[in-house]
Amino acid sequence: MDFGSFETLAIETSGGIATVTVNRPEALNALSGKVVEELARVCEELNRLGGTGTSAATTGIPGTADDGAWPVRGVILTGAGGKAFVAGADIRELTSMNADQAEFHARSMHAVTLALESVPVPVIACVDGFALGGGCELALAADFIYASERAQFGQPEVNLGLVPGFGGSVRLQQRIGLGMARELIYTGRRIDAHEAHRLGLVNRVLATREELLAAAAETIGEIATKSPTAVALSKRSINQATGRTTPEGLDIEARTFRAAFGTEDMKEGTTAFVEKRAAVFPGR
Repeated sequence: MDFGSFETLAIETSGGIATVTVNRPEALNALSGKVVEELARVCEELNRLGGTGTSAATTGIPGTADDGAWPVRGVILTGAGGKAFVAGADIRELTSMNADQAEFHARSMHAVTLALESVPVPVIACVDGFALGGGCELALAADFIYASERAQFGQPEVNLGLVPGFGGSVRLQQRIGLGMARELIYTGRRIDAHEAHRLGLVNRVLATREELLAAAAETIGEIATKSPTAVALSKRSINQATGRTTPEGLDIEARTFRAAFGTEDMKEGTTAFVEKRAAVFPGR
């Protein structure tokens, strides 16, 4: 995939993995308007994966693009410089905004996080250093969060007379429960990687940045051996069922299960199982 050029992001693709690095180390990778704009561009491109063809548009099944290609099988989201994943919003920019501009900035970041959630391949946030405020909220939009030993998480907006504006009041409670989300948001408290893991915010804790990125690549490699259409449909089903009642969620699951039966991957996977051989998924 050709992602183009960026001022605040570095994009690298290798072995079916796209690594998206927020690259403002001098500002601890703070989420300026430019970063948000460029993240939106990247997410737009990533959302074309496996679903750009006419058949995908008409059936709604990921992975039914005319060429059936999946050039990227997973995304790693991280930050440059070693001190921060993303330290938060760009406070210098915020101080110059009026209320209307602030709402526009928040809604722009909401669009980014929703687009990141809808990317049809797994997204792993690799947090090394600070993930505070907007940084924590960006990580929460990923499928998994892997953290290094020196990672720190928090929603410290109340310290500035602000509230979470990039999704923290919604997604944090989905990850760690309502009571703990309230406590972290009301106190503005920071937690380390191990506490974040205990609370269910983080999936894995690794010693170093190198181990962090290697573990994320290994997980994406494992997922890449599975049906890409099934993974994409599973992700969509989970996202759509979040926050719904049990009957509503089960209805979404049943309709997604039905959609899987329209894929070539399902035919190949079930046939391979019966024939006792490894499946070779076409990605359609």
